[in-house]
Amino acid sequence: MPMSREWHLVARPQGWPVPEDFSLVSTEIPEPGPGQVLVRNLFLSVDPYMRGRMNDAKSYAPPYVLGEPMLGGAVGVVVASAADGIAVGDHLLHGLGWREYALVDAAHTVAVDRRAAPLPAYLGVLGMTGLTAYAGLLRVAGFTEGESVFVSGAAGAVGSQAGQIARLKGAARVVGSAGSDEKAALLVDEYGFDAAFNYRKGPVAEQLRAAAPDGIDVYFDNVGGEHLEAAIGALNVHGRAALCGAISQYNATEPPPGPRNLGLLIGKRITLSGFLVGDHQDLRPEFVREVGGWLRDGRLQYRETVVTGIDRALDAFLGLLRGDNTGKMIVALPE
Repeated sequence: MPMSREWHLVARPQGWPVPEDFSLVSTEIPEPGPGQVLVRNLFLSVDPYMRGRMNDAKSYAPPYVLGEPMLGGAVGVVVASAADGIAVGDHLLHGLGWREYALVDAAHTVAVDRRAAPLPAYLGVLGMTGLTAYAGLLRVAGFTEGESVFVSGAAGAVGSQAGQIARLKGAARVVGSAGSDEKAALLVDEYGFDAAFNYRKGPVAEQLRAAAPDGIDVYFDNVGGEHLEAAIGALNVHGRAALCGAISQYNATEPPPGPRNLGLLIGKRITLSGFLVGDHQDLRPEFVREVGGWLRDGRLQYRETVVTGIDRALDAFLGLLRGDNTGKMIVALPE
C-alpha cells in the first residue's frame, strides 16, 4: 500500500508550542469501507482554535489525542469511494486535515465545486472563517447600518472579512488593528477600512481613541486582553462586542490581567457575547449567497498566505500564532 504522512501531537505544549511537541508520521493508506471515501487532501487549514485543542482541558471541542493524527479543515479529491453518490474525482470539504490522505465517512463531507470558486476559498472566505465573520458581526453583535465598528486582528482571515462586511452593510466607520504598518495599510488601501493602526506601536486604547474619536458601537474581538479592555472603554452606550477569539492569551502560562474596566459595562449597558460558528450553520445558505455575490462583483477582497508541503504544516501553524499570515493561512499539498 502507498504511504501517507500525518501530523501527531506527542506532548501537551507548555506555553508556546515547540516542534518537539509534534511528530510527522508515515502510515499505510487504508481502503474505504461501506459509506466511506478516501480523499487525497489538496489544501489544509490551520486555525488559532487548534491551539486550545492541544491542551488537556474541557472545552467546546475535545482535546487532540496524544499519538494520533490531529484534526482540521481540509479540501481534497476523492481517489476511492465506497459511498453512494460520491465518485472518484469529486472534491470534498471535510474535517480530517493535518494529513496527506484521509479516510472519511461520506456523511461527514460536503461537496465543493472548483468551477464556482478556487478550492482554498472553501476553507476561508466561503468556509468556516467567512461564516464566523458573517454570523459574529450580523447576528451576534447585531450590527445595523450607520454604526461604527472596531475589528481587532483585522488583517487575519476572520477580521478582514468582518470589517469588509461592516463596510458593505453601511457602517459609518470601520477601524481595524493589525500587527504591522504594512498590514494596517492593507486594511485601508485594499479592504476599505476607514482607519487602521499597528497595535505594536503604542497603547491600543490611545490609538483606538485617535482612530474612532466618537467611539464605537460594535467590537469584533479576535485578540482579547489589551484590545478588549480598550474596546470596552471606547464602546458607546448600548455597545455590543462579539467575542470570537483571544489569540493574545492562547499561549499564556499565567492568568491574563484583565480587562480591568468591566465596571463600564453597567453604566454603558454594554453586551459582551461569546460565540461559536457551529451554532450558526443555519446562516450558511444566506452567507454563501450574499458573500458569493460580493466576490463575483469584486466588492469583497481576500488574501491567503500559502505554505506548501505537509512537512511545513507545523511551520504554518506556528507562523499563524506569531501573526506571520495575511488573510487565511493555507497549507497546499501539491498534486
